[in-house]
Amino acid sequence: MAQSLSATDLLSLEQYARERPAIRARMIAHRATRRLQVGPHCTWSFEDRETVRYQVQEMLRTERVFEPAGIAEELAAYNPLIPDGCDFKATMLIEYPDPQERSRRLTELRGIERRCWMQIAGFEPVYAIADEDLPRENDTKTSAVHFLRFTLDAPSAAALKAGAALAAGIDLPAYSARVDPVPTALRAALLADLD
Repeated sequence: MAQSLSATDLLSLEQYARERPAIRARMIAHRATRRLQVGPHCTWSFEDRETVRYQVQEMLRTERVFEPAGIAEELAAYNPLIPDGCDFKATMLIEYPDPQERSRRLTELRGIERRCWMQIAGFEPVYAIADEDLPRENDTKTSAVHFLRFTLDAPSAAALKAGAALAAGIDLPAYSARVDPVPTALRAALLADLD
């Protein structure tokens, strides 16, 4: 199980400013292996301890936070995105460049976050538990950003570790997409998230 981040895992604002160009380049490459395009308008970015650390550092930098209470607040907000050793956690972005089309589609895509799934060959699909931090959907539309958690049982995790194929998709009538199998690099990154 990945450990939560604490203040001792973070760089000071000054040190982060000095090291940021190298860290940023490394994180761009790291995130690229953890990204999955699901159909033409949805991207899932799978989180891990490193992506969360980077996000916290960026938030502290942007907001110029250096007080212990502010740092603790950011850590409390982002630590839940670190996988627990038996799950995958992802940020889903729904992307439509045109604002009017995006507004219309977010109305049509209500509930999409609950229709996202991952499937290990030989097992039933695992549907996402979405937006545990706060609701991101209302009576008229969904949000363009959702947080997804896919929890695996021990037999399916063992099968994945033993080489079973991994697929992912969305089965909302207004948006249906399937990636089968997920790319090898992503599969390897996700395996590292499991105990």
